[in-house]
Amino acid sequence: MIPGAEELDPVRLLERLIAVDSVNPGLAASGAGEAAVADLCTNWLTAHGFDVHRLERNPGRPSLVAVAHGTGGGRSLMLNGHLDTVGLGDYEGDPLSPRIEDGKIFGRGAFDMKGGIAAMMIAAARATARGPLRGDVLLACVADEEHASAGTEEVLESFTADAAIVTEPSHLQVTLAHKGFAWFDVIVRGRAAHGSRPDLGIDAIAKAGHFLVAVEELGRRLAEAAPHPLLGSGTVHASVIHGGEEPSTYPARCRITIERRTVPGEDADTVQAELTAVLDQLAVTVPDFSYRLRRGLHREPFEADPDQPVVRTLLRHARSVLGHPPVVRAEPYWTDCALLHRAGIPCLLFGVDGGGAHAAVEWADIASVHRLTDILTGTIRDFCS
Repeated sequence: MIPGAEELDPVRLLERLIAVDSVNPGLAASGAGEAAVADLCTNWLTAHGFDVHRLERNPGRPSLVAVAHGTGGGRSLMLNGHLDTVGLGDYEGDPLSPRIEDGKIFGRGAFDMKGGIAAMMIAAARATARGPLRGDVLLACVADEEHASAGTEEVLESFTADAAIVTEPSHLQVTLAHKGFAWFDVIVRGRAAHGSRPDLGIDAIAKAGHFLVAVEELGRRLAEAAPHPLLGSGTVHASVIHGGEEPSTYPARCRITIERRTVPGEDADTVQAELTAVLDQLAVTVPDFSYRLRRGLHREPFEADPDQPVVRTLLRHARSVLGHPPVVRAEPYWTDCALLHRAGIPCLLFGVDGGGAHAAVEWADIASVHRLTDILTGTIRDFCS
């Protein structure tokens, strides 16, 4: 039996999702985590006939995989979205009290990305309620995307699919590529000494200044390189610097954290080689320049094949619902698409319209939530039939 229209209204479900605190504790120590919102999703999905698996390697940080099993012989499709949000502290008004006004729904996570979660849950329920599909439909409602993406990594250890759609907000535009990133710490070594003894001390902060100038020059070279057709060029910047103990002492070390945004063809290894070349040149040309390079978190860039069946299927249904071909574009930020792609799952990103991601006021366009739901419903039935 097909559930009633009111029960399968994505905006009503979105209101319920916004009202649950799911701040990522990796971003804010007081963050509630994903447990409560995962409970809400579990109860809803179980009531609508899904087989729900709860993955919780990190206590209090669950991810869900809800499966509507097919009859066999069809392609499987995973819809992926993250349950966590950024913090509530700087939000204007009550971030957990959803408010509808002028065709928009306001609240923390409305845009990034509980709007996508609501749309994919309703779409999967609608698609499977209309009659059996041959392929499995999987909903991956994951933890921790806003910090380290531990949720999608855990999901991919146990589940796979023939294709995937990540419902991150994209303004109803089809995202087929995004940049990656690599974080490195550069520790510039000096020698501690009393401030009155320049003959004994080596100023690590002053030496680090040479590296900062070199980083700026590296950024200029990257900007002048041949750009990626969708993403442009890679970028680099110094994001954090620590050094020194007190005014009267030569600093023995200065640590600079570098973020390098990467495009397809670049990865942590190429960035490490790039930074090493810069630092080795400074060691040759700057007296007493000594360093250590330490690799941190890094994530690959992503680029989809536009001829993949999942891309062609979604483009067809988006054109039908929107009344025009959707814009195809790339994002400068990183998403879980890269993890799915690395796992051999063809994927793309497509989500709601709105604004205020990580900002003091956040909102999703209500009409876009409905359109996204309709597009996903048609894509699921077409791809998995």
